[in-house]
Amino acid sequence: MNAPAHFDAPDRLLRLPEVSEMVGLSKSMIYRKMRDGSFPAAIKPGGVSTRWKESEVCRWVEKVSENRIVGSHHG
Repeated sequence: MNAPAHFDAPDRLLRLPEVSEMVGLSKSMIYRKMRDGSFPAAIKPGGVSTRWKESEVCRWVEKVSENRIVGSHHG
């Protein structure tokens, strides 16, 4: 039995330093944006560890980049 295509590449769970490096934001800014709903929510896979789904962080980066490009056009 074949697994659906979206299970072929599991979504990595990123630690805060990886997320911070990917998005160029500090820890406090990431948590502030999470609270106001403008950044993907973290998950707690167990214990006290906090992780973010790589796909969600990548989508956020793409969305922010698209907004910046669209917003930078003055016509």
